[in-house]
Amino acid sequence: MRAKIRDTKIYFDIEGAALVPDGDRMREKPIAFIIHGGPGGDHTSYKPTFSPLSQKLQLVYFDHRGQGRSARGAKESYTLENNVEDMEALRQYLGIDKIVVIGTSYGGMVALSYAISYPENVQSLIVIATAGSYRFLELAKVNLAQKGTKEQQAIAQLLWDGKFENEGQLKKYFQVMMSMYSITYKPETPVKSWNRSILSPDAINVAFGGFLRSYNVLDKLHKITAPTLVIAGKHDWICPPELSAEIAAAIPNTDLRIFENSGHLIRVDEPEALLDTIMSFFA
Repeated sequence: MRAKIRDTKIYFDIEGAALVPDGDRMREKPIAFIIHGGPGGDHTSYKPTFSPLSQKLQLVYFDHRGQGRSARGAKESYTLENNVEDMEALRQYLGIDKIVVIGTSYGGMVALSYAISYPENVQSLIVIATAGSYRFLELAKVNLAQKGTKEQQAIAQLLWDGKFENEGQLKKYFQVMMSMYSITYKPETPVKSWNRSILSPDAINVAFGGFLRSYNVLDKLHKITAPTLVIAGKHDWICPPELSAEIAAAIPNTDLRIFENSGHLIRVDEPEALLDTIMSFFA
């Protein structure tokens, strides 16, 4: 499904019912927006891992503008600010009051920015493997220099410079870098989700070659009023756990969880533990 909002069309998909039988009455479940990372990826890598959450929540997946199955447009419009405003417009389009906001990696940056701009619309907030400022770029380069192979260090230069030329080159980047993103990755086992994903080099180039270099919401995190869960992977190379601790310290009413056996892709390394933690947060 596509919502025509603002100056674009946003693809979204819904999993699970919002209104469910509960004894002799009907009960409304909270509605969660699942915000994908990248930027330059899409929502499909969260399926079917996040599907069990539909027992507690109605899930709304969507692709950011210019990414996945959403409409393409001027590259200059692929900004964090537009991702936040698109999300708010989608909430209004769907006629939802308050939403649960769940964002991973770059999606966590969108989630934090949304919760700062629209605290009254956030029922609860979950951010996974993310950062509150551009400092993640500096730390990632240090981690890659210490732990990455020569091939990984070379191809990551395309990321730092925002110079991916096409989708195939971006896909190769993730294939080469997968052992940095996931500590359970085995080269002999293909990552099927990347074959299902539609990748957008323009979106990731605009971000890493531009606005992420000055991204910083740390001094605004105190504006977030919703109960918040911050999750990090101990071995995350690009958004290391000290950045999650930094976020948690700045937001009132926050629970911080560090996953000891995960890299950046916690949903790949410890999927069951991740879902259990999120489910417990709502219990």
